[in-house]
Amino acid sequence: MKSKTHLMRSILFLATLILPSIVTGQESRPINCRFLSFGGGEEEIISALSLSDKGAEIVCPLPSDQLSQKVVCFAKNNTIGFLTAADKTPMAAAAIPPGFDSVLLVFVQARQAAEAGSATPWRVLVIEDSPKNFPDGGAFVANFNPKEVRFIIGEHKGMLRAAGSHGYARPAERDAFNMSTVMFEVLDNDKWRIANESALRFLPGMRYLIFAYTDPVSGRPRINTYQDFAPPAPSRAAP
Repeated sequence: MKSKTHLMRSILFLATLILPSIVTGQESRPINCRFLSFGGGEEEIISALSLSDKGAEIVCPLPSDQLSQKVVCFAKNNTIGFLTAADKTPMAAAAIPPGFDSVLLVFVQARQAAEAGSATPWRVLVIEDSPKNFPDGGAFVANFNPKEVRFIIGEHKGMLRAAGSHGYARPAERDAFNMSTVMFEVLDNDKWRIANESALRFLPGMRYLIFAYTDPVSGRPRINTYQDFAPPAPSRAAP
């Protein structure tokens, strides 16, 4: 009975993504995707599945320690739907804004949704993979905490509310080793408490993803930092 329920839920989930495209005549479009996941606690989610424009399964790796290699997925009606690889039940849906053709998809487990039996227990942060949004040598910061976080990245000082995100250029304040101070504070009972304090090396061709979130096991605020390398600039054709 449980497997039939999962099957029906999966069919309905995919139908909501595919039918609007059929009705409006909108074709699916390829999207260059890279993946990352965190916040799953003791559950290890290795990969998810999406469907190609022909209905074939596409395996989407979900590493927790670094961004995956590029995978081409297909957005139908500007949405990519994902199923769990284990039992093919609905897992998440990523809304891809028009004009985005290269994105970073960060899967974050929504604990309350999972416990309530939601059809999509994971939420997805969609980051356009572009120099404007994700500066070369800089950092992209997102807050998954229910309360505000504030931080210092070199000379940059910022504060993000829950679900807020922002990209920052390479700090100008660096030492002889290209290191800059990075400090995060989390609001806790009307008091700011240091969640992380360190120094990071900021170099051209390299960038950081920095996420503030609440550890599902301890309930304490955490700061996760991921190093990534900027994609090479497209080559220009000779005149």
